[in-house]
Amino acid sequence: MQRFSNFTRAAAGLLSLAMMAPGLTKAQATHDKQASSISNKSAIVKTLRVANNYFMDKWQDVGKIIYVPSKKKSWPSHIWTRAVYYEGLMAFHKIDPNPTYIKYAMDWGNAHHWSLRDGNTTRNADNQCAGQTYIDLAILKKDTALMSNIKATIGNMLATDKIDDWSWVDAIQMGMPVFAKLGKITGDQKYYDRMWQMYHYTRSELNKIGLFDTKTGLWWRDKDFMPPYKEPNGEDCYWSRGNGWVAAALVRVLNELPKNAPHYKDYLQDYIMMMHAILKYQDPKGYWNVSLADPTHFGGKELTGTALFTYAMAWGVNNGYLKKARYLKPISLAWQSLVSCVHPNGFLGYVQGTGKEPKDSQPVGYDHQPDFEDFGLGCLLLAGSELYKLN
Repeated sequence: MQRFSNFTRAAAGLLSLAMMAPGLTKAQATHDKQASSISNKSAIVKTLRVANNYFMDKWQDVGKIIYVPSKKKSWPSHIWTRAVYYEGLMAFHKIDPNPTYIKYAMDWGNAHHWSLRDGNTTRNADNQCAGQTYIDLAILKKDTALMSNIKATIGNMLATDKIDDWSWVDAIQMGMPVFAKLGKITGDQKYYDRMWQMYHYTRSELNKIGLFDTKTGLWWRDKDFMPPYKEPNGEDCYWSRGNGWVAAALVRVLNELPKNAPHYKDYLQDYIMMMHAILKYQDPKGYWNVSLADPTHFGGKELTGTALFTYAMAWGVNNGYLKKARYLKPISLAWQSLVSCVHPNGFLGYVQGTGKEPKDSQPVGYDHQPDFEDFGLGCLLLAGSELYKLN
């Protein structure tokens, strides 16, 4: 039997009473439920706290090696999965200030000596993802030493003419915001210029046409999923989380980039095109399938893609780029779906583990244990923290 948070049970009870009230239609009652679920800021924070506390309690040693039994392999705890969690934690701290969160992040950085996996010569965006939080903490603590390694790493990339490193869409989220943050901190245009060159290559030039399908407003995960590759129903393969990574990346870049920057409008145009595109693929219950264009291919609820789209949509409304009247209902439904994934103890269900396409790490379910549970929480924290800001 699926379990729900106390808030969800209370909301369901209030809805039942409201629907029995004279003169109140079912549609009005549904709208009231949607409005209350995302306007109750204390309930949003409570949900995020429960999930975050579960994780922090489980991973008290921030430098502990991550061992995945199903893969019989270990990883250091500053790989991309953990780095995405810390992105979410830093966002959560902004709406729920808590020195414990910052200490947890600082301890993590110190445990790794503010370094990146594979060192300062790495060009792999997954390895660079930790740099996003390193930079944020360097600003918060007014200590540039915390960002010295990530700055040196990107400096090594700038010393070459190579621009084809982001050959899969996940990399856009892992690496692109680092360039935007460094550009903002230093005021040096070179970071913005190279960021655009690399993004544009992935978007429009990789494999001759790029990974962004401008006809649909969605992205293919990498060249292996470009046409003629098809999903079981004959449609193109647009992986939910892969598209979610790009949506999140665009939000995080637009947050840092000056509005008068040469390519601000280009990023914004792609972002808006994506937000319009994903509306048609949302399930009536609020979630997005792992395969956007084929709801029968491992169809059902999935947290990570849904959370990333919720994050991106809420940001658009908060910043005046998306119409609240159009996006409030989809955002509300999505949040309700996400809340129903959170166990009473904070464990997150319906998280698709690592992979690159709909069939990977399947099947997911309410009690399913993903191979890595950190990045799913990061996605939820980003979504909830941005949702909290909605008026």
